[in-house]
Amino acid sequence: MAGLTHASPTVDVVLPREGSRRRISPGLEAWRKFRRHRMAVASVVILTAIALAVLFGPLVWRVPINEIDFTARLSAPSWQHPFGTDDLGQDLLARMLYGGRISLAVGFAAMAVAMVAGTLIGAISGISRGSVDAVLMWITDLFLSLPQLPLLLLVIYLFRDYLKSLVGPEGGVFIMIVLVIGGFRWMPVARLVRAQFLSLREKEFVEAARALGATTPRLVIRHILPNSLGPVIVAGTIDVAAAIIAESTLSFLGLGFPPDIPTWGRLLFDAKDYLDIAPHWALFAGGAIFLTVLAINFIGDGLRDVLDPRKVM
Repeated sequence: MAGLTHASPTVDVVLPREGSRRRISPGLEAWRKFRRHRMAVASVVILTAIALAVLFGPLVWRVPINEIDFTARLSAPSWQHPFGTDDLGQDLLARMLYGGRISLAVGFAAMAVAMVAGTLIGAISGISRGSVDAVLMWITDLFLSLPQLPLLLLVIYLFRDYLKSLVGPEGGVFIMIVLVIGGFRWMPVARLVRAQFLSLREKEFVEAARALGATTPRLVIRHILPNSLGPVIVAGTIDVAAAIIAESTLSFLGLGFPPDIPTWGRLLFDAKDYLDIAPHWALFAGGAIFLTVLAINFIGDGLRDVLDPRKVM
């Protein structure tokens, strides 16, 4: 109708207040990315189950690892012996639970040695210039060019008896294997840390800290090193898997722990002569090594996706 005016509807616009947007902590954001990697999450569950089994399994399954029963030698898996028995009638489940502790301990301890040595050498090389960097990288390249397995065998052959007499058979072999494996796994970590340092030391936040009077140790510890640990953590997971395989290889060759200490590699070594009549002996030990290494590698893949800032998940 003429003369009537229609008022336009009003729309209330509410602007978000500053700070009202939900903030997600870096830890929750990392977990959100990690849980989308389904194989990595499943691997965490599997590795946790294996670790809990080897830690607390002997408290539940109380069969002695050295109890000999010739009437049950080379028995197939049964209710009495879920993993079967070996050539002396010893329960394989009890021996695998005991040996799993040593295999995992060797893997993580050797990883720690490689990470500490590699990070230290890589940081010194990356923050230095000139001859120091050149010498450290020359040493790193030298170690990378050496054949690892023959040197492992040579070092173990030369120093095994001395360490056994010094700290006992089990402790001496453990220290020697951890130091030897870790001593031949630090080179990739050092090169990775050096590359991170060379990239980060030219960034604006490092230049700003240097302009404010920060010393070189403070620059390394407070600014550069924390921002370079992402790829190093991923490399550490690979080192754990490599150390477990190396320990299993040494035990399989008879140069690892003594025969009465049933690591997973030692069980494989003892089972090699009975593959035709007792395949379960090798299958369970080999399956434990395979499953553990595979789970660690998948966890490393998940961590790589989480810690890579260029990957959007």
